Amino acid sequence: MLQQIARQEEIVEIAPQGTTAKAAALAHVAEQYGYTYGTAYRTGFKNSLVQVRMHRDPRPDARAREAATITAHPQAGNGGNVPGLRCGSLKPLPEAADAVAVIRDLITFDVMAMYIADRSQKVKVYLACVALTLILLLDRSPVEAAASGGAVALMITVAFRVGTIRRAKIAQRLTATGFLAVRDEQGHQRFLRPGQQLPGHANPFAA
Repeated sequence: MLQQIARQEEIVEIAPQGTTAKAAALAHVAEQYGYTYGTAYRTGFKNSLVQVRMHRDPRPDARAREAATITAHPQAGNGGNVPGLRCGSLKPLPEAADAVAVIRDLITFDVMAMYIADRSQKVKVYLACVALTLILLLDRSPVEAAASGGAVALMITVAFRVGTIRRAKIAQRLTATGFLAVRDEQGHQRFLRPGQQLPGHANPFAA
C-alpha cells in the first residue's frame, strides 16, 4: 500500500484483509497520506476477505496532511513507524483509535450492503425456497418438504432482518459523528463528511 502511495497513484487498493479492523487501520494510514475512503466490498474465497479502495483527495487540507505525515514519518516505507499504528502492528495508537473506529463503521456499512436485499432480490430468494420445496417433494413427504423449505426461508428472513438492524445502528453512529447520508449513482446509501465529494469525481453524491 505504501508503495502505491509513494507513486501518488489516484486510487490505492488495500490488499484484502481478513477483518474490517485490519482494513480500517490501513485505510487510516492512507488517509494520513492525503487519501480518502472510497468503498469496500467482500472478495476472496467465500467472500471471506475485505477489500478497501482509497482515492487521492485533491483538497488543500489533504495535501497539507500528506506533507506533514511524510515529514514526521520519513522511514514509514522502510520499516519505520507508520502514522497512527503501533510499531510492527496493525493496532491503532490510542490517539488514532476513534478515527479508525469511524472508518471501520464506513467499511462495515458498505460491506453489509451485499446482505441487504431489495424487493426484487427477496422475491428471487423466496422463489428459490419454493423451488427447493418442490424438489424435495420428489423423495420426501409433503410435510417434510414444506418444513425444510420453510426453515430455509425463515433463516434467510432472519438474516435479512439482522443485517438491516445492524446497518441502521451503524448509520446512526456515522450520522452522530457528523457524516451525511447520501445516495450514489447506483442509488446505494453512502456516508460522506461535510464538504466531501464523491471520490474520483468532480460532483458530490446526490442527496
